[in-house]
Amino acid sequence: MTVMDVTDSLERLRVEVAALHGELVRSGLVVWTAGNISARVPGADLFVIKPSGIAYDELSAANMVVCDLEGEVVEGDHRPSSDTAASAYIYRHLPAVGAVVHTHSTYATAWASRGEAVPCVLTAMADEFGGEIPCAPFARIGNEDIGAAVVATLGEHRSNAVLLQNHGVFTIGATARDAVKAAVMCEDVARTVHIARQLGTPIPIDAADVDALHRRYQHEYGQRAAPDDEERSG
Repeated sequence: MTVMDVTDSLERLRVEVAALHGELVRSGLVVWTAGNISARVPGADLFVIKPSGIAYDELSAANMVVCDLEGEVVEGDHRPSSDTAASAYIYRHLPAVGAVVHTHSTYATAWASRGEAVPCVLTAMADEFGGEIPCAPFARIGNEDIGAAVVATLGEHRSNAVLLQNHGVFTIGATARDAVKAAVMCEDVARTVHIARQLGTPIPIDAADVDALHRRYQHEYGQRAAPDDEERSG
């Protein structure tokens, strides 16, 4: 990838990441200035992240902060999010991750406050997360400890969302939109399972069915080409 390509990707990501923060607000996943989205710059050891303490309605492509994979600011006039070191750790240790989202969404964070994973009792959970949404142990804010806790927990699950005990939610994705979708879905199922538990004991989905549901959703769901179309396209 050329320098011009990296520059183009960086400018595109500034716009995309700034705009996607609005999805967190619209979905009720954040309040005030809490939470953030970051995205890796293709072809460079860089990522774009929300500035610290800036109101959501004041975010723009211009005030996004660019950091290297050690969490050091490379470009930008603002201090980056307090989760920068955690995001940098995730990017260094999970090369396939293209974006990280952090929220304090109400129901998912309620589960996190208990240090409890959200059990896989809904087909939507099997589809999106491939099982339970695990809970990582408590870690302090402002250094790599959160990133290390998230990476270690993800290594034992195929979920793209992790609860952090006493804190909130971290989600990952190949793209920023994928990671935001995971954050939206995480809150949705956390709310539904909470309500289900008020009615009684939710019924777990059999592991084989979880595997089948996850495989179908990840590889067949949506507007993918039919097998005959794929063969004809070469």
